[in-house]
Amino acid sequence: MRPYQYLFFDLDHTLWDFETNSVNTLRDLYKVSLLSQKGIHDFDDFNIVYHEINDKLWASFRQGTLSRQDLRWKRMWQTLLHYKINDEPLAKFMSEKYLEILPTKNELFPFTIDVLEYCKAKGYEMHLITNGFELTQLQKLKNSNIDSYFDKMITSEMAMSMKPHKEIFHFAFSETGAQPQNSIMIGDALDIDVLGARNAGMHQVYFNPKELSHEDEPTFEITCLSELKNIF
Repeated sequence: MRPYQYLFFDLDHTLWDFETNSVNTLRDLYKVSLLSQKGIHDFDDFNIVYHEINDKLWASFRQGTLSRQDLRWKRMWQTLLHYKINDEPLAKFMSEKYLEILPTKNELFPFTIDVLEYCKAKGYEMHLITNGFELTQLQKLKNSNIDSYFDKMITSEMAMSMKPHKEIFHFAFSETGAQPQNSIMIGDALDIDVLGARNAGMHQVYFNPKELSHEDEPTFEITCLSELKNIF
């Protein structure tokens, strides 16, 4: 039997299918913002441009060079600017609507409920560690009906630190009573979840559904959440 008592999960891209939910949200946003009438005629292109810009701005946010508020609206503004639409009020409207619509989506990765039920039945104490916005993450949990599986959700807002920095993990330990040696982190990002957990002295499960090649050596690597049953 493995020495784990505490399971710490990432949320986006690990349990909650961010990619699918975000695309569905952007599709709604594209319609409600009447973007086809403003010269953005191809939704698929809009989707690609937005996510490329969003990824770059999230990297700046994690590095501390961009504020949370600026991230929220400038990803929309920069996307509009790509199409030569310099409309700050529209960008801010889109930012608000995106954050309003996104957490209502509820697509989860395959076997999410099955695995959470399994871990709950095994008596593990389960928590979340996420860099996402606190209110948004709470809404995602409730709307996808997985909030009852977790005792605590540790967010970067609450901890005043972001993964991969070890301070957010130390905060999680103090909040939950866990210790590095009896805890494990499950997440999709090598440079955020795996590195952060390793630096905090925890074992790690790298969730790699796209089977991306890499040279890292996480404690465990899985391509489907169902494989967690082989670990726990």
